[in-house]
Amino acid sequence: MAVVRRVVAPNPGPYTGPGTNTWLIDAGTVTVVIDPGPDDDAHLAAIDRALKGSTVSVVLVTHSHSDHLPLAERFASKHRASVRRFPELADGDVVRAGNVNITALHTPGHSADHLAFWVPADHSLFTGDLVLGRGSSMVTYPEGDVAAYLRSPNPSTVLLLLADDTLEASHWLLKAVPAAAIVSALPPAGRQLASWLKARAQADGFDVEEDAAALLVELSGEDLTQLLGEVEKAALAGGPENRRVGVTEVRAVVGEHRLHGIFELTRALARRDAAAALALLESLLNGGEDPLGVLAMLAREARAAWQAAEALRRGRAPEDVARALRRPPAAAAALVERAQALAPAAGARLLRRCWEVERRLKLGGVPRSELSLLIADLCAA
Repeated sequence: MAVVRRVVAPNPGPYTGPGTNTWLIDAGTVTVVIDPGPDDDAHLAAIDRALKGSTVSVVLVTHSHSDHLPLAERFASKHRASVRRFPELADGDVVRAGNVNITALHTPGHSADHLAFWVPADHSLFTGDLVLGRGSSMVTYPEGDVAAYLRSPNPSTVLLLLADDTLEASHWLLKAVPAAAIVSALPPAGRQLASWLKARAQADGFDVEEDAAALLVELSGEDLTQLLGEVEKAALAGGPENRRVGVTEVRAVVGEHRLHGIFELTRALARRDAAAALALLESLLNGGEDPLGVLAMLAREARAAWQAAEALRRGRAPEDVARALRRPPAAAAALVERAQALAPAAGARLLRRCWEVERRLKLGGVPRSELSLLIADLCAA
């Protein structure tokens, strides 16, 4: 079995994990290098140290992304080796180096030019970004192709694709995935959430009052895992052995000041009062409120306005829509009034805007500025 060494590039990040893996395969008298990585002097020196004077036979590259390819030519030139990658290296081509044979497998999806490298003698597969050791592979437009990715997954793994809503029959994803692999499992939403939370908490040994469940959903958003965590925290507010959760325990967890601030921000959004909403956002963030928690509440308000607008467009009476919102009368009326003023595509656009802000925050965006701009957009719609 060939000895394999790994050198991790100093490029950690949300898309690269701990850093790009550069692989060194001992092929007897020579070494095969896979994915030299980013053009970085420190990484070049680290690879050279790991080689320990061994001759480099060939440099293989899984794909042309900036965290895998850039150092290849510079490194290969230094060691007088060849660089081989797609399309010059095609599906099924065999690279012979020293005492090792490596088969190239064209595995598009993450990128159109993606290759995996199979070493049959060792039953080893170098997957590049087709399958990651930690996290999920990204398949992004325009280079990525999910349909192509689905045709070349690692057979020892399970790829789970989640859709936020029911897909139309003509959707390209339904054509790419076998019918037997499609399962409709829409999460509970809206009025169903409080009932789901009550039942799920009961399975865990907690007795959650209906009003308490509704209040937790109102304050914590629609993330199911977060809701269950809030139930446990609320129960502890009643003592270490307490398993009953009422409104009192929920208020003890969230705190009266936070409770008031969140409700006031909700009302300001319904009134489209940007100045008041921004002032309340500042107060919540200064008080230590989690930015993603605030974003969840803003997204919930955007979703409620969109759903109310869709119900009105389908001909439901405003008073029926207001009752379905399960909010205090004044708050429900304000939200219905806002929904009536939304342009046909505005609700969906605001939801997409919330998802965009979530992505930015998780990639290191500045919470205060991202949330302030989002509130301005929500109030202007």
